[in-house]
Amino acid sequence: MHTFHIPVLGLSYSIDTPAKVARYGISSVASIIEDGLVEQMRAFHSKQNGFPYEAITTKEHDFRAKRITAYLNLLQQIVEKQMAEQRQMNFDTDSCLDKYFKLLPDTDELAVAYYDMLNMPPCPERTNLENKLKSSMMPGRIDVNIMAKVDNLGTDANGAPLPVEYSDALSALRGFALSNLESSVVLSAGYNPRLYNYIEQFPDFFPDADGNLKKRIILKVSDYRSALIQGKIMAKKGVWVSEYRVESGLNCGGHAFATDGLLLGPILEEFKQKRATLTAELLPLCNAALAAKGMHEFVTAPELKITAQGGIGTAREDEFLREYYELDGTGWGSPFLLAPEVTNVDNNTLYQLSVARKEDYYLSGASPLGVPFNNFRKSTSEQQRLARVEKGRPGSPCYKKFLATDTEFTDHAICTASRQYQDLKIKQIKEKELPEQELNEQIKAITEKDCLCEGLSAAVLLKDGLKIDHKLDAVTICPGPNLAYFSGVFSLHEMVDHIYGRLNLLNSLPRPNMFVNEAELYIDYLKKIVGKGIEGVSAKQNKYLANFRANLLKGIEYYKTLAPELKRETVQYLETLNNQLNAQYEALTNMYIPQ
Repeated sequence: MHTFHIPVLGLSYSIDTPAKVARYGISSVASIIEDGLVEQMRAFHSKQNGFPYEAITTKEHDFRAKRITAYLNLLQQIVEKQMAEQRQMNFDTDSCLDKYFKLLPDTDELAVAYYDMLNMPPCPERTNLENKLKSSMMPGRIDVNIMAKVDNLGTDANGAPLPVEYSDALSALRGFALSNLESSVVLSAGYNPRLYNYIEQFPDFFPDADGNLKKRIILKVSDYRSALIQGKIMAKKGVWVSEYRVESGLNCGGHAFATDGLLLGPILEEFKQKRATLTAELLPLCNAALAAKGMHEFVTAPELKITAQGGIGTAREDEFLREYYELDGTGWGSPFLLAPEVTNVDNNTLYQLSVARKEDYYLSGASPLGVPFNNFRKSTSEQQRLARVEKGRPGSPCYKKFLATDTEFTDHAICTASRQYQDLKIKQIKEKELPEQELNEQIKAITEKDCLCEGLSAAVLLKDGLKIDHKLDAVTICPGPNLAYFSGVFSLHEMVDHIYGRLNLLNSLPRPNMFVNEAELYIDYLKKIVGKGIEGVSAKQNKYLANFRANLLKGIEYYKTLAPELKRETVQYLETLNNQLNAQYEALTNMYIPQ
């Protein structure tokens, strides 16, 4: 029904967003990695909605997958209940029923029919139209996200490794696959062979006799090449990828998987030009694999969607992406952190976000995964981290261990954000007797790592008044830099109206086009890389840096030729855009790259 979706937001910020927006036809994505949090939310929402609840404890066999299945089934029950209640409501009462149609794009057929109905006097024709509208309502999808890199293998009560199917990612996939949902799993953060192979174990990912898929795969990708490679891997298993979700490498929230200087516009152009080729290459591979398995083949080409997300800020940008690049939809994430109806942000953090300045958003080294992480300077987690460093006690207690991957000092994996690791690593560095500046820089890089498992879960517990284990209530939040252009607290209705151009929620900060913003982020990123390694740079690194800059220069040239296609923008806007692109091109040309 809607042209946008709400992507996954951290571990907790969108964990129950489907229960808040699906009733209005809006699709959203919930994280299912943190099963303890999932179980807490199941208990909370069961009570809120009058459904029975029986705890699934860690003593139960396969508890992680069972918790996820139970929670997803509950979300479906909640949405079904909401939809049934809406259909019993009367129109023109400013109810959830009316809200469903008022939120739709103005040009949507149901929205047009809704306003036509409101202008009718009571009569049989109006009654028939009311019934037709109610029967046409469809809920938004309850999609889930699995971060492929979070895939530790647990141990049993005796410390022995569990079978591979009980790893974090595989258990999460099994939890989704065994649920009653007819929706999609978004696989992000790269290729995980173990996880991809496991998909074949579940029949819901394969087509029925009519070519329908009960469970679908969405791949979050950085470029066309990645989509083609991963799509082929899936197709050779008989698994069809229903959507490729292209995300800006740096102009996004959470972990930032930077490309080698490839910008979003040229990436989307390649998808536009090769979309038919993608289907043509993948469908024969998929059908051949299905035939070999003795399964139903696709008689006609199944749906293959291309969507984009990361840094979209205006209705015109959104409309341009969908029209020019022929996208099937867009993702709006970080702005919804300012909409309490939609996401879970505690009151303190919500206030800090609502009055934040541009410099409060920054790309950090906080993630134990070693991937750049979009962070917020005013978060209580950042304050806590700095206080621990000041006290000479850097690092966090580590209870959940989802990101425990380092075995440098121990036989078992520990987290680089843990106090144990940071104590050991700092002692090791101090023994090297490095120059003071180099010593401080290395220690700073270690102590910048922070506990994301606790920090990304705390907000929803604070907001809903739920128990916080070990008193770890500091909040980590990871908005994309685009949030700097939004100030205040907004309703769902206001945010949707902004997306569709019925309202403007941008603050007074001058905001360049999203493509210019992303290019600037990449230029700053390249400057930092160059600044860190001017001396002693290897030939391989030199080649990488030169290729990175060349890709950026090509991208900016592409945007200069694209500007005339922005037909809904003013002459002044286009002049400013051209000047900004010229300045970026000049800055890159003059940037020193080691030879």
